Amino acid sequence: MFDKLKNAEIKFEEINQKLMDPDIISDNEQYKNLMKEYKTLSPLIEKYREYVKAQKSFDEAKELLDNGGLDKDFKEVVQEEYEESKEKMEHLTNEIRILLLPTDPNDEKNVIVEIRGGAGGEEAALFANSLFRMYSMYAESKGWKTEVLNLNATELGGIKEISFSIEGEGAYSRLKFESGVHRVQRVPETESSGRIHTSTVTVAVLPEAEEVEFEINPADLQIDTYRSGGAGGQHVNKTESAIRITHLPTGVVVECQDERSQYKNKDKAMKILRSRLYEAKMREHNEKIASERKSQVGTGDRSERIRTYNFPQGRLTDHRIGLTLYRLEENLNGNLDELIDALVTADQAAKLSAEE
Repeated sequence: MFDKLKNAEIKFEEINQKLMDPDIISDNEQYKNLMKEYKTLSPLIEKYREYVKAQKSFDEAKELLDNGGLDKDFKEVVQEEYEESKEKMEHLTNEIRILLLPTDPNDEKNVIVEIRGGAGGEEAALFANSLFRMYSMYAESKGWKTEVLNLNATELGGIKEISFSIEGEGAYSRLKFESGVHRVQRVPETESSGRIHTSTVTVAVLPEAEEVEFEINPADLQIDTYRSGGAGGQHVNKTESAIRITHLPTGVVVECQDERSQYKNKDKAMKILRSRLYEAKMREHNEKIASERKSQVGTGDRSERIRTYNFPQGRLTDHRIGLTLYRLEENLNGNLDELIDALVTADQAAKLSAEE
């Protein structure tokens, strides 16, 4: 591990020198790529240098203690330095091991989130709207940009289905564990007897695929236009601006009617289609090569029940890691970092144990 770290430090210094070269600064693409590499290596090198410093203190303290002849007070100080340095080295070793884990190539990507009401009719649709609001507020707290790509609303303010993009640094790394079935338990406003209803909503988080990463053959597409409509006459158009794209080889269908412009709807629908096909290809690839996925925090399968939101008890439970939080209102207002941090940590622990 430490040979790898020494080599990484040499590479880091080489990149640092190159970033000061006027020829490289003037080459926008090369400079951008080097900056990305520099940024990726920075946390690792920072921890490695902290480790080297702690090891130096440890070695010096150990030598003094081994040689003996220290007066009582000074010996106590040296002993304390020895213990602190030893503990710091152990802690830093764990942090470095996590930083050395293979990174998900999609982690820095923007995402497309798809939310669909499942079992529970209108109650599920209303909760789908609550989840959309939760993710929008979380994105806002991170300074990320949210854009609705397609929306199919209900008369009572619920959402049958919605597709939206979230653009921001590391969006996929933070949201990728949200894919799956979200279950809600609450008393609907229309329920006079006060009986708790259970409804479900499915969430899919797709890394946004660039055109250069995933090309689609135009001959594989069937594109239909139709007149868009919506709840309560919303977005109703006299022209056929809504778009339905069918990817013939896979049968994947994407619809988009949120914009009044046919061109914009087609552009948004292609964005969703590209990401769906990319995710399917990525999932197939992962299933072939990674048996260790079984030990990770869920498979990202949309049929997997991942979480329960219980309103009467004010609790949120993530079933994959057995975490229960009694701050449901805060969570639904976009305060998700504690939950996401726990999922990231559990995933890292699973990966570390798979490597041992």
